[in-house]
Amino acid sequence: MQLRTGAAAGVHRLEPDGEGTQERFIPDAGAGDVYAYLIDAVSRPDPASRFQPEGVHGPSEVIDPDAFRWRHDRWAFDPQNLVVYELHVGAFTERGTFAAARERLPELHALGVTAIELMPIAEFGGRWNWGYDGVGLFAPSHNYGRPDDLRAFVDAAHGLGIGVLLDVVYNHLGPEGAYLPQFHPEYITDRHETPWGGAVNLDGPGSGAIRRFIVDNALHWIREYRLDGLRLDATHSLLDDSRTHIVAEVAAAVRGAADRPLAILAEDHRNLVSLVEPAARGGWALDGIWADDFHHIVRRRLAGDAESYYRDYEGTADELARTLRQGWLFTGQQSRHSGRRRGTDPSLMPMHQFVICLQNHDQIGNRAAGDRLHHGIDAASWRAASALLLTAPMTPLLFMGQEWAASSPFQFFTDLDPRIGTMVTEGRRREFRDFAAFADPDALSLIPDAQDPATFERSRLDWSERQDPAHAACLALYTELLRLRHAHRALAASPALAGDAEAIDDHSILMRREDGVERFLVVVRLTGSGAVGVRYDCVDSRPSLVLTTEEPRFALDPRPPRVDLGRDRVEIDFQRPGAVLLTC
Repeated sequence: MQLRTGAAAGVHRLEPDGEGTQERFIPDAGAGDVYAYLIDAVSRPDPASRFQPEGVHGPSEVIDPDAFRWRHDRWAFDPQNLVVYELHVGAFTERGTFAAARERLPELHALGVTAIELMPIAEFGGRWNWGYDGVGLFAPSHNYGRPDDLRAFVDAAHGLGIGVLLDVVYNHLGPEGAYLPQFHPEYITDRHETPWGGAVNLDGPGSGAIRRFIVDNALHWIREYRLDGLRLDATHSLLDDSRTHIVAEVAAAVRGAADRPLAILAEDHRNLVSLVEPAARGGWALDGIWADDFHHIVRRRLAGDAESYYRDYEGTADELARTLRQGWLFTGQQSRHSGRRRGTDPSLMPMHQFVICLQNHDQIGNRAAGDRLHHGIDAASWRAASALLLTAPMTPLLFMGQEWAASSPFQFFTDLDPRIGTMVTEGRRREFRDFAAFADPDALSLIPDAQDPATFERSRLDWSERQDPAHAACLALYTELLRLRHAHRALAASPALAGDAEAIDDHSILMRREDGVERFLVVVRLTGSGAVGVRYDCVDSRPSLVLTTEEPRFALDPRPPRVDLGRDRVEIDFQRPGAVLLTC
């Protein structure tokens, strides 16, 4: 090890510790000192560095994790009743820093957000990146600020009653600055294959140290930054034949180390209930799963997407109702897209464990132009779908700017070394060659270049849009729906093992939400106009109208449905797509 600054500057030889690693305690080293490791006389950053002030290729900095003075030692966090807001630190604000994001926390609190999910922040190559190319897994990106800036963000969020989750990537390393295998040559194995090539070695020779490294990383974020949970990226690509899967080991370790509630979520398209089942039944004991079927059905219905994984969906009201009842659609059926059976029976899985969305970074950013759902459908259908999301019994996730129907896309952007970046751009365009819209080679050239700085700049939110009447109306709808969700337990995420939803006709959905005290009816027409009738059994009362998405405060050109509240039946004549919320 070479200490470059401070009282202990110089070269210090490490000694074997008898457990396959080497160590050395240097008493004169202190916070702020800069250091590197020497491998065959070549300087390399610490793979467990807490901070990389000059990026992935530069030296590491000693950080004192206990120096920060926290203001909030207690805060409210309920992992079973969340409204999650996913954001990318760099594109969330004009400055793109933790400090700038902290300034926007009051707006998220006013909106009704209870948990922020940060896209990956681990040190990555270049000035901007989605974060899934991280290589310094313990170091918050220097592009966003210093470690204490992240702590200040978390502390401020806690002061407003907002939890903070972090998206962590353990299934691969980024292509630039991935020096970790030079320290542990067995970090990547060819025993398994992933979309990124060889897999992280979780079950072969030398995997013990790698597993400890991953578990220690998860503990690092929970302990040193007081995070409220983790979103584990692409758990289907964490290929592990060990007796205890690495995900289960991570979940058990962080819960054992924390004296507060946590939310450990998985991104996993397989629809496997075993991910949330307790360890005693062989499960991973997670708190929730990103459940994609809701998004895919809505997108198929409203935007007409029918290629790739959308081939598995018809976009019918019946599919959507079944998903709202079950949590996901595929429970073991054959997938046309994959050619295999997909899913398991979720009938013993509480509804709050399904995390659903209309937008997330993947479903926007993995589109060729990074366009959002509301960019391609009419505003009335967007309002109706939003009401369905925010009154569903599952856990809703919003993607930054969704609440005001942001005009900015979220495109795939990188700032890697040009030799690597060129391959990324070419690979990105190859991904879309089989799509009808890009059958013409000239059309492929229109896909944004991930390496072009303009691609990143286009993806930044423009917060001034919130003042525009159309965007402000959308924000008012989201704020009111979330206010109602928080004010009425019957509208919150549900501990029940099933939802209550049905398809009224080919265009309309009815959801019943109740908690034994209050009862709500949510009638949503996603497409077209027409009349529907809904029977109800309110005791000693008639239902009352709570809101429609076509009120003037939510729509600049309101066309409210006609609502006739009868003794045991309500008749609704939709002039166009919309949602009606009733209570009794």
